[in-house]
Amino acid sequence: MNTTNMIPLYAEVFLLVAASAILLIDMFLSEGKRSITYVLSLLTLLVCGYFSYVDYAAGTTVYTFNNMFVSDPMSNLLKLFTYVSVGMTLIYARQYATDRGMLSGNLGGEFYVLALFSLLGQMVMISGNSLLSIYLGIELMSLALYALVALRRDNAQATEAAMKYFILGAMASGFLLYGMSMIYGATGTLDLSKVALAAASGTIKPTILVFGLVFLVAGLAFKLGAVPFHMWVPDVYQGSPTAVTLLLGGAPKLATFAVCIRLLVEGLLPMAVDWQQMLLVLAVLSLAIGNLTAIAQSNIKRMLAYSTIAQMGFVLLGLLAGVVGTNRTGAPAAYSAAMFYAITYVMTTAGSFGMIMVLARAGFEADELADFKGLSKRNGWYAVLMSIMMFSLAGVPPMLGFAAKFSVLAAVLGTGQIWLTVLAVMFSLIGAFYYLRVVKMMWFDEPTDSTPLSIPGDMNLVLSLNGLALVVVGMLPGPLLASCLSAMTKTLNT
Repeated sequence: MNTTNMIPLYAEVFLLVAASAILLIDMFLSEGKRSITYVLSLLTLLVCGYFSYVDYAAGTTVYTFNNMFVSDPMSNLLKLFTYVSVGMTLIYARQYATDRGMLSGNLGGEFYVLALFSLLGQMVMISGNSLLSIYLGIELMSLALYALVALRRDNAQATEAAMKYFILGAMASGFLLYGMSMIYGATGTLDLSKVALAAASGTIKPTILVFGLVFLVAGLAFKLGAVPFHMWVPDVYQGSPTAVTLLLGGAPKLATFAVCIRLLVEGLLPMAVDWQQMLLVLAVLSLAIGNLTAIAQSNIKRMLAYSTIAQMGFVLLGLLAGVVGTNRTGAPAAYSAAMFYAITYVMTTAGSFGMIMVLARAGFEADELADFKGLSKRNGWYAVLMSIMMFSLAGVPPMLGFAAKFSVLAAVLGTGQIWLTVLAVMFSLIGAFYYLRVVKMMWFDEPTDSTPLSIPGDMNLVLSLNGLALVVVGMLPGPLLASCLSAMTKTLNT
């Protein structure tokens, strides 16, 4: 393999080498110098961001490793936001993890190293162009996340959450692998472009492909947290340390979205009629159960978990709006709307969990809704930031969440499914209740805790930029929408 073919892999190779080096360096650091691991991790993300941005700016599609790995505009744009999400998580989590002993003693810098290895898995998922490479990426990401959930070994809740996540995750991996084996058995290839040709040839019994497709969709639905494969989400979100919950609920959603595009759109688009019907059921159930169940929650992490289930319903709406009968002209717009929504969700949920970590302190998790009462009287700016996050998740203009919901609803409306658009709007209105309840508690209730809020300067800066970006980009969503549309169009055309 010549050097030119390795260029698309520079970000992944650098991340692998850097994560391994950070693990070794951390072994020789004393507890007081653990910040070196933190800084090296952020520098690693910056360098990876540089490599991916250069590839994204080139706007080309390059295949390597016998077509098992692809670098295209969609993959590079998603990787950039994945770096941003993981970087924000590390910044938000530093004080939280320090207070809970997650960066000291025998644990050392494993939190940072495991986060980087999970990111490497996500990058492989995003650029996978083979059933095998995609599965390897999923397993690399999942194994690192299993360990992260169980990082606080002395915490019963975290241990229970890790067991649930591991067992159900193994089952989902089994679904995916079985579905992939059926697709491979039917088409005789692991290469997604060849799978697409075989599926369109008409020489394969559709029953076998549909059978494999059912298992594929089930595995993907688990990774997204869509109903009825959502049972792990609330328990794992609540039981995990908040820093790990953000690693679970943020960047992996972008990677799973990319896998949906790779498998369903690039690999099995000839079967769009079949998998769109499955996604329709998943989307409606997710919107209904996610929004309705969230209303009954008193724990904010469980509330945001059910919120995630509902938000993934919107992503699925964008994915199912790409093909109408045999007409595929609206595919780039629909899939880019889903991509825009996934990015918006990740950026917003990062700020939401960041605010939970702002209120948390040693020995206190701040994961109940009541902990946010009277936040405006304790610190007005943090109340403003959390309000922005809640308004964005609810889809209130001019926040970014409104633009994201509007773009997806416009794509669904373009397919002529007015009933589905109305249903999505109705469930969004129901969902607005539990978001606005948090805002009401912060501004109109009396505080139950008068402890001063003190956070590191880097966390304060990034959290403020996170909140302001949701407002600014929400008022001017054009450039980000155009980037998503351009990336998706170029990717689908190749």
